[in-house]
Formats: sequence, structure tokens, C-alpha cells
Amino acid sequence: MLLGALTTFGPLSMDLYLPGLPALGDDLSASASAAQLTITACMAGLALGQLLAGPISDALGRRRPMIAGVLLFATASGLCALAPSIWTLLGLRLVQGMAGAAGISIARAMVRDITSGGAATARVFAMLMLVTGIAPLLAPLLGGLLLHVTDWRGVFAVLAGIGALLLLAAVLRLPETLPPSARRVGGTSASLGAMGVLLRDRAFVAYALCVGLAFATLTIYLAGSSYLLEDVHGLTPALFGLVFAVNAAGMILNAQLSARLVQRLGPSTLLGFGLATGAVAAVVFLIATLAGAGLVILLPCLFVLVGSRGMVGPNAQALALTEHPESAGTASGLMGVCQFGIAALAAPLAGLGGATATKPMAFALAASALAAIGVLALSVRAEARTPASMS
Repeated sequence: MLLGALTTFGPLSMDLYLPGLPALGDDLSASASAAQLTITACMAGLALGQLLAGPISDALGRRRPMIAGVLLFATASGLCALAPSIWTLLGLRLVQGMAGAAGISIARAMVRDITSGGAATARVFAMLMLVTGIAPLLAPLLGGLLLHVTDWRGVFAVLAGIGALLLLAAVLRLPETLPPSARRVGGTSASLGAMGVLLRDRAFVAYALCVGLAFATLTIYLAGSSYLLEDVHGLTPALFGLVFAVNAAGMILNAQLSARLVQRLGPSTLLGFGLATGAVAAVVFLIATLAGAGLVILLPCLFVLVGSRGMVGPNAQALALTEHPESAGTASGLMGVCQFGIAALAAPLAGLGGATATKPMAFALAASALAAIGVLALSVRAEARTPASMS
């Protein structure tokens, strides 16, 4: 539960304050585009921070960098609440994202430290989705409720409080999972060397890209679904919230199904199944959109597509980390760069053509899902070379 909570800094940082974004811009005399840059700054921090935190944790152990990251997150969140200008807030949001990235990348590395192989690691990642899958669903709702009793500054104060609670929990309950004998020595040159080894590993790159493309699919869905369902198809905000909740529940249920099946079927099989079902759903969604179909077809497609990410994420992450236990932090950091970097590039695609244009979102969903299937082919040869490690 603690590791799962420490991986929620992304959705908490991104989604909790979104309902207050217009008021934030008005209060700081900033344009809408400048206010939206606070999202971009945080996402950039989440990507870059993982690239730093992962290698640091390989050298210094997991516990100290994790605690330092959570402390910095709580501090940066509190300072965001006091920001006097949009430019100060942008800088603090970058720092906040980089600090929160430590929780994401180091928690993944800790899972690899305490598990023995691909199936066991995938099972734990799937169990973590009980926490990480709920956070994106509840964060916007909680943010909206908070705005009834406070303003956007109060939301950042709540984020600081959440960071303080997680800091206390980490200090009291988080063990060190990387013994000194397993830590990397050699400083910056050793870290760069480890990154080079990982980037030359076709299997690792393939699985990391699968993680990134799967997350991009979710980001495109998050960016475009409200416009598609409310502006184009006329759902009320309440009905949209219900659809959002059902799709999120499908993702969580798929993750738990994966946890039950992974010992018997293996993470490679489940990853392939998740990517294939998601690709089929995305293609059908695209065809239905081009044909002008209604929600009777579109909603089941979105349910299957979003739900399949619950099977893709845990297994792709586990397979990416399995072969590199000595560099689990660095591997987790590179995977995080793929995850948030690709998502940052993909999110604007859903809005091309305006609020009522549905085809860009459909094409982007299909492209990301099909690209993930294509990338998976890169891992086949690596699996053939080391089949035992993938079971």
C-alpha cells in the first residue's frame, strides 16, 4: 500500500488542481495558455526527475533518495501555494514534478529488489494498481470538492499535507531494499554506462516503449474523452463521470486478473494479449468514428481499450526490469522518461481540430495502440535468447 501510494505523485500533482486552473490564471493575471503550462512543467519534471532519481538510488540505496524526494515534494507543494506569479509557479511546478518522480521511479525499483523474476514482479505491479488506478479517478473529484471550501492555493496546501503524511509513513515504515553490496559504484560514468547498456538492450527498449505508448493511450483518452462524450455526444457531466469510473474500474479489474494469471501464463503472454485486445478496440473505435457511429459502439470500445492498459502496464514494467536487477533504478528512470515523455507529446493530438473534432482522438488512439503492438515484436528475439527469465 505504501509503495502504491508513493507512485501516485503523478496523478495527484496533475489532476488534483485541474478544476481550479481557470481561477489560478485569473488570480495570477495569466492567460489560459500560461496557466496550462503549469501542467506541462509538472509533466516535464516527472519525466526528468525519474532520469535522475533512478540512477541515484542505484548508487545510494532506495530509502534515502526516496525520503529526500518526498520531503522536497511536500516543500515544493507548500511553496506552490504561496507563489506570487505564474513564472514562480512554473518553476516550482517543475521542481514539484521532479521531486514526485522519485516516488514513482524508486518505488518501481524497490518492487524489482524484493521480487525474484518476471512473473512475481508483474504480480506485485498489478497489485499496486489497486492504489495507482484509483488515484487518477479520485483526484479530479477530490479537487472539485476542495474548491468548495478553499481556492487553488488551498489545493496545493493539501498536496503539501499529503506529501508530509507520506514522508512520515516512509520514515517509519519504508525499509531499505538495496543492500550496500548491490549498489553501483563509479559515479556519473557508471550511471552513463548503465544507461548505455539498457539502451542497447532491444528487449528493454521494447518493453519501456510499450509502457510509454500504453500510458500515451490513457493520456489521449483523458485529454479528449470529456469533449467527445459531453460536447459531441451530449452526456451530462454526471454521466461522463460514471463512464470515466466504469472505464477506470475495468482497468483495475484487468490488473487484478493479470495478478491471478501471471504465474500460470507468464507476463509475456499477458502483455501480448493486453496489447492485442487494446489494438482491436482502438481500430474498431477509429472505424466507428469515421462511420459516425453512436455511443452504443464507441463506449464498449473505450471500455476494452482503457481496461486493457491494466494488463499491459504491470507486465511491460516487470519485463523491462527483469533482466537488469543491478540497474533497476536506472531502468525505472528510463522507463519513466518514456512514459511521461511520450504522453506529453501525445496529449495535444486529441485536441487537434477543436473541441468537436472526433477524428484526431480516434486516429491518435489507434496509432498509439498499433505502435505498441509493433514495438512488442522487438522483444521476441530477446525472449528467445533468455526464455527462462520471462516465465
